[in-house]
Amino acid sequence: MDTLGSPPWSMLCALGALLAALWFAGRALAGAWLGPRRVARALRSQGVRGTSYRFPSGDMKEYVRLLAAACSQPMPLSSHAVAARAVPFDHAIIKQHGKVALTWFGSEPRVVVADPQLFREILSSKQGQFGKQRSILGIERLLANGLTTHQGDKWVAHRRIINHAFHLEKLKRMLPAFADCSSELVRRWGSFMGPGDAQEIDVWPEFQNLTGDVISRVAFGSSFSEGRTIFRLQSEQAHNAVKMANVMYIPGYRFLPTKLNRRMKANAREVEVLLKGIIMKRERAMKDGYADNNDLLGVMMESNIKESQEAGSSKPMMTIDDIVGELKLFYFAGMETAAVLLTWTMVVLSMHPEWQDRAREEVLRVFGNNQPDFEGINRLKVVTMILHEVLRLYPPILLLGREAYRETELGGVTYPAGVTFALPIVCIHHDPDVWGEDVDEFKPERFAEGIAGASKNSPAFFPFGWGPRICVGQNFALLEAKMGLSVILQHFLFELSPSYTHSPCPVSTLQPQHGSQIMLTKL
Repeated sequence: MDTLGSPPWSMLCALGALLAALWFAGRALAGAWLGPRRVARALRSQGVRGTSYRFPSGDMKEYVRLLAAACSQPMPLSSHAVAARAVPFDHAIIKQHGKVALTWFGSEPRVVVADPQLFREILSSKQGQFGKQRSILGIERLLANGLTTHQGDKWVAHRRIINHAFHLEKLKRMLPAFADCSSELVRRWGSFMGPGDAQEIDVWPEFQNLTGDVISRVAFGSSFSEGRTIFRLQSEQAHNAVKMANVMYIPGYRFLPTKLNRRMKANAREVEVLLKGIIMKRERAMKDGYADNNDLLGVMMESNIKESQEAGSSKPMMTIDDIVGELKLFYFAGMETAAVLLTWTMVVLSMHPEWQDRAREEVLRVFGNNQPDFEGINRLKVVTMILHEVLRLYPPILLLGREAYRETELGGVTYPAGVTFALPIVCIHHDPDVWGEDVDEFKPERFAEGIAGASKNSPAFFPFGWGPRICVGQNFALLEAKMGLSVILQHFLFELSPSYTHSPCPVSTLQPQHGSQIMLTKL
């Protein structure tokens, strides 16, 4: 029984709850109100310009508004000035505030960096002061907990193992899969028409299916049909991830039991079950001496065992869960990179038939009507120039993000820990200060002497990133694109269909908003 003058337990509990709520509210206020203002004052005092912080959403409303407006109308048919459509908010900020500008995603300070030298410095850092954005790592890990999400020693170990899988000698062993898939594509297209006939085809979904088939065969070899099921599920995950990205700055949203979250988790579980089944079946075949390890899975598992033995460990460096994560990442990274590259190359060569003619002349001179081979593909100078220029104008990676893990100096400015950096590759690729006043024109001759001499500010060509974390599969994507384009040039002339609308639009990559309708004529 309470003594006279002593507060009842219910009152004490209520008081404790009130104090706890006030403490959490104070922390939230400090994070969403006082913290951003301290960061803004510190950076402005050092000369960094940018937007003013608006509680609580920062620049998110303007970001969403500009993105919606950018894709509301098509571009002029012959224009390649895509930066304002691809990253409209960052493009506008750079024009208004310069190549280093402070913006706000919610209460998160976000510095846009479009200076090539600072871009390289951030991505080349080996001291650990810059790392992946922690605010988006959760979503990335749900999609594919692989090389791009790892940090520190785990990243080093995985990168070393995966490098073996993408060595040029290993890629040569994968070339027959590239050739078979490309040949099947042109045979199917050719079945729609006779010699000299013209047929409209939307090449965007065609190339998505092509790259899906290539990945499934290259990754799993004889388990091709299971690979296609995984490809379908991972394709759905990629589209769902784009929807998730629009709300990722709402704290805790990805943990809510929404329909989208439930679907993504169910897909992730199904993919993991399928992949683990394939891996365990391959492990048994390797132990019995029956495995053909010419595919990506086999090469990766062989490299994993070899690296573990060289390190003197009885346990593999990569667990089954680790291999699952890397294979899921391979799907995400590979299924659209080559597809968008081939799509925009077909579109651009339809706009510039003189370069299409030069590319076809080179392909026929090197291969005739024979199937392209590895040695010949490496001699395709004109085709390589064209692909590099398409990658400059329509880069598959539009923007990279990094976070300052500790207080760090960059370009004479000291940034506090927690500041994130947006690195808009597409803006650097379309910067006249870097590439000249003809920056938005299609001129493959820029790359006649290679990548190093193509820009004024060398190097400034970043289609696959830069530094230690540059895309490990870039040679794979380029080899796949060269094979696909060569086979198409051997069999077809092509031009834009009257129904084509030039509307590059940012999704997970820069994709044709209304398809890529091409008129094919059989040679």
